[in-house]
Amino acid sequence: MKLWSKSSTRTDEAVERFTVGRDRELDHALAEYDVAGSLAHGAMLHSINLLTSDEWRGLQRELRNIGREVRAGKFQIEDGIEDVHSEVELLLTRRLGDTGKKIHSGRSRNDQVALDCKLFFREELRRIAQSTEAFFNRLISLADSHKNALLPGYTHLQIAMPSSFGLWFSAYAESLADDMIMLLAAYRITNKNPLGSAAGYGSSFPLNRRMTTELLGFDDLNYNVIYAQMGRGKTERIIAQALSSLAATLGKMAMDITLFMSQNFGFVSFPDDLTTGSSIMPHKKNPDVFELIRARCNRLLALPNEITLLTANLPSGYHRDAQLLKEAIFPAFESMKECLEIAEFALGQIAVRTDILDDERGKALYAYLFSVEVVNEYALQGMPFRDAYKRVGEDIATGNFVPSREIKHTHEGSIGNLCLEEITATMQRTISEFPFERVEQAMKNLMGDE
Repeated sequence: MKLWSKSSTRTDEAVERFTVGRDRELDHALAEYDVAGSLAHGAMLHSINLLTSDEWRGLQRELRNIGREVRAGKFQIEDGIEDVHSEVELLLTRRLGDTGKKIHSGRSRNDQVALDCKLFFREELRRIAQSTEAFFNRLISLADSHKNALLPGYTHLQIAMPSSFGLWFSAYAESLADDMIMLLAAYRITNKNPLGSAAGYGSSFPLNRRMTTELLGFDDLNYNVIYAQMGRGKTERIIAQALSSLAATLGKMAMDITLFMSQNFGFVSFPDDLTTGSSIMPHKKNPDVFELIRARCNRLLALPNEITLLTANLPSGYHRDAQLLKEAIFPAFESMKECLEIAEFALGQIAVRTDILDDERGKALYAYLFSVEVVNEYALQGMPFRDAYKRVGEDIATGNFVPSREIKHTHEGSIGNLCLEEITATMQRTISEFPFERVEQAMKNLMGDE
């Protein structure tokens, strides 16, 4: 069954297989959202007298039944059915006869797809945001617990200046706070209603688009019907940019951890059951979890470019190119969630070395780590900074440098003043702007889950 089929139309089987692509596989993720969209659309059709009260009651009942079947794992797109939209309409027609055929009045498969994807994206962004918040909380907790544990800081992978685990953990926490702003922006653009744009040029039916916007829990609607369809690709690209920002943070941290776990650094360790071994070297404890996080995040960094190139230079109006957007972005949500969850789980079991600078090896290896501290001390005593810099440089060159290991970093965001409360407040302000509770209640009301 195809929503566009006519009695005289017959498509070559090879063409059908090629054009349907992975829709039947990927559309299972959209099933509950297609039902929700049909419930909102049906309520609106009833309000403008395109459905009688009896017809609407029957449609509402059966749509909610289909929704329950989806959640119970009993919904399938049958062989010969093109996509989720066709399957839902077919089920309604089987159960309600001609009444089931009326649900498509005033809409096109174009705005159905746009709507279903936005509802799906909105929920996936909620899950990503909540996983990001959990990971952020883990990092803040670790930063507070290890704020006094020093470790060397590096530039150009050369020993540079003193750092601390508290500083390191909270650096990534603050990066996540900025990533959350990107997620919020993506959520806001996603949370606009395209339903009623039909094929991209509106409808001669007196549709009430504000009503469906409210029923579906959207913040607002995409007003211009052409732009509502042009949003396909743009919405996905903006989401991809938010995911890639998050992936950049997580991938960089994964790279740090793979270095810090190596014997040449030895800064952190994990229980054996969080590492993997070698088939030939019995001593190996490999950081496969973090290497795979790094690889997955690198793949996510390419996502905005992939989506941009899929939709670049298309004129206005719908084009079938947009179908491939699902293949690009649907798996990205799952990969991002899995990376966040395994990272949060693993860091819950991280062990940090607290004597990195204090044992005999550390004292010798990291002696010059404190050279800037000595330069600054001379400057505080009145010596011009450049003279102090030159004096310490000469002492290092002649072997006369005696480091002072006293840390006096007190300004905002430094070793002695991590500003964890301020960073946490920044994150909480952003999270508070997501309308998760309102959206959840609207969807419950629509689906009859009160």
